Formats: sequence, C-alpha cells, structure tokens
Amino acid sequence: MTEITLGQFYPADSILHKLDPRVKFIGTFVYIVSLFLVKGLVGYIYAIAVLLTFMALSKVPGKIILKSLKPVWFILIITVGFNLFLTQGEVIWQLGFLKVTEAGIRSAIKMGIRLLFLVMGCSLMTLTTTPNQLTDGMERLFGPLKKIHVPVHEVAMMMSIALRFIPILMEETDKIRKAQIARGADFENGNFMKRVKAMIPLLVPLFVSAFRRANDLALAMEARCYHGGDDRTQMKPLVYARRDYIAFVVLLLILAGAILMRIFGDSIL
Repeated sequence: MTEITLGQFYPADSILHKLDPRVKFIGTFVYIVSLFLVKGLVGYIYAIAVLLTFMALSKVPGKIILKSLKPVWFILIITVGFNLFLTQGEVIWQLGFLKVTEAGIRSAIKMGIRLLFLVMGCSLMTLTTTPNQLTDGMERLFGPLKKIHVPVHEVAMMMSIALRFIPILMEETDKIRKAQIARGADFENGNFMKRVKAMIPLLVPLFVSAFRRANDLALAMEARCYHGGDDRTQMKPLVYARRDYIAFVVLLLILAGAILMRIFGDSIL
C-alpha cells in the first residue's frame, strides 16, 4: 500500500514542475481528449510518444509513474473483460454464454491502452504539482463559476485535502496491518468471507484514525481563523510566465496532431 503514488508529490527541478498549475490542469484535459481521439496503430504510437516526452520532461522516475497503475488493475480487468465478452461481431471463441469476437479483442485492447495512459497522465500531474498549487490552480481556473454561486474554493480545498491525505492514510493502513499481523491476524488465507471478516481489525482503527485526523485539522483551521472566499489572499499569486504561453502552444499542437490522427489514422499505414 505504501507503493500507491496517487496524491504524492515528487520534488524535482523540471520544466513541468515550474509550469503554472492551470496549464497542467488544461494539459491533462487535452491529453485525455487526445487519447479518445486517436485511432489506429499510428495514433497509439503518437499517444505513447507524447506521454514518454512528458515523462522525460518531468524527471520523475518511470517506476514511480508505473506504480500509479497498481490501484487500477481491478478496474482495468473489468473494463477489458466487458469489452472482450460483450462486444458483438464475428465469434472466434465461445464457452457457454461467453463469446470472444474479433471486434471485442480490438475494443478490449484499445480501452485497456487508453485507461493505462489516462492514469499515467493524471498521475504525472499530481506528481509534479504540490497540493497547495492544485488548490490554487483549480480555484483560479474555475473562478468564473462563482458567478452562479458554485463554491469553487470549498470544492478545491476538499479535493486538495483528499489528495494530501491519501498517502497518509495508505501509510497508516500499512502500519496497522503490520501491527495486526504481529498480533496473529491473517489477511491472506481462508475463503472470501473469512478474509472479509479479517479486515475488520484493520478497518476499525483506520476509520478511527481518519476521523481523529479530520477533527484535528478542523480544529487547527478554526483556531487560525481560516476562511475562504474572495477576501483570502495568496502567498504566491499565480501569474503566467513565458514558458506557460509556450506550453499552451504545444498543447494546441498536440490536440491538432490528435485530430489529424483521428481523420487520417487508418490511411497512414
């Protein structure tokens, strides 16, 4: 569980770390859109090249980014399974009501690749952006929604706190698990029901610890007279720099390339 990288920040001296968080939010959105635009072998090679380029620019070790895939393996298996067995087409293999079709295989491969790249791209954003930068960037980016009475600051703060507490709770879970194993708890053996019951000594102290941390955080914010809204100032106001405008141009080129891959992807090879 300590290998889960979601919500963790990896400090490094890279161009991605120095970019404005608003640029990284927009860049992540553009990359996700590009993933679902590309098609064909050349399109997926293009998506891989874009992702590898950003990974190299971030200076984040590849093994740390790959660790972000660990929590989504179950979702990946379900997604691939649904596309593999529920897509209509020419039947290649059949066992009872389960059918594997040629179209299902292609669909399963495409969705699996897109999901893997999506998770890695989103993890790259959180690994190169601190929680405070995420909060400020989200608040500034969605600031116009305040005109329709959307609590932008509160939503951004909640998401930032959630991301910040994920690695803390994972570390706490690992400590409680090792402590329970030292006391004789068995989380690996037995049937499904026994393994579910064995999780109770793990979940109860974890929830107690989470509520205690939340209460301590609320008391600390109240003691410091914390309040959000328009009157709140920032220690480091977000200002676009020259590199941010260059990044916007690069994002437009990436999106244009994805659109071209969508139109001409099947005819290139």
